Amino acid sequence: MPDFSALVSQVFRPDHALFELLPRLTIAAGRSTFSLATLPREDFPVMATSEYACNFSAPAPVLRRLFDKAKFAISTEETRYYLNGVYMHVATGDSGPVLRCVATDGHRLARIDAPLPEGAASMAGVIVPRKTVGELRKLLDDDDATIAVSVSETKVRFATPAVTLTSKVIDGTFPDYTRVIPTGNTRRLEVDASEFAKAVDRVATVSSERSRAVKLSLDEDRLILSVNAPDSGAAEEELAVAYADERLEIGFNAKYLLEIASQVDRENAVFLFNSSGDPTLMREGNDMSAVYVVMPMRV
Repeated sequence: MPDFSALVSQVFRPDHALFELLPRLTIAAGRSTFSLATLPREDFPVMATSEYACNFSAPAPVLRRLFDKAKFAISTEETRYYLNGVYMHVATGDSGPVLRCVATDGHRLARIDAPLPEGAASMAGVIVPRKTVGELRKLLDDDDATIAVSVSETKVRFATPAVTLTSKVIDGTFPDYTRVIPTGNTRRLEVDASEFAKAVDRVATVSSERSRAVKLSLDEDRLILSVNAPDSGAAEEELAVAYADERLEIGFNAKYLLEIASQVDRENAVFLFNSSGDPTLMREGNDMSAVYVVMPMRV
């Protein structure tokens, strides 16, 4: 039987012909020396380009709000690659053209608007990848910073005087999200967003299931949140709310409710329901610049 260690030594010894063909980087520090294989510089992707069709600037807090409030709804399902990012585009809001970011995974949706920056009207819609959204967040911490945004059909660039982030965009078509945003929901619930989130979190702890379904039972000015997990127990909590419509029982994934409630900057969250089987819309008070949709589940 051949000596395996000798074979490995033969294949990977420094003077092997294949090793010698690769350019090398040598690093020396004290008594240590490293010789590292490198790749041809021609293989590095060319990201820099001046062929951006649209260029505009926006304050860092504006972009931070757009992406922070939308990113939780980005899909992680790789087969639906066109949902693996935030769709940034120009749209028409209640008061005119807006810069809009949308994300959805099919179960929940976030749609966030901001005033349209000067020079952005001609921007083509692009899907900013999930990883780029995460890296972009590091550029947006300075409230006084202004971010230069450049967009082409294949790339997007965010730049400060010190840092430039260039990314390819997702090559795909974002679905027509307007079709899933309900417009006829009339049953209105107004609740303290912080108290609501805490109550959902408390009752959901009795269930070990991934779905952690929470049932909302609505009656006049009263909301009862409950979880019934046969293997681990049951929980129920009552909240005083503003609700004056017909009695309604509807279930949701607890995780989805918590993520949406955590986006509310104002004191109260407004939920608009239609029936127990229809999508529910949530917004921050009367502010329509941030709208969230969540699909119900059976309980």
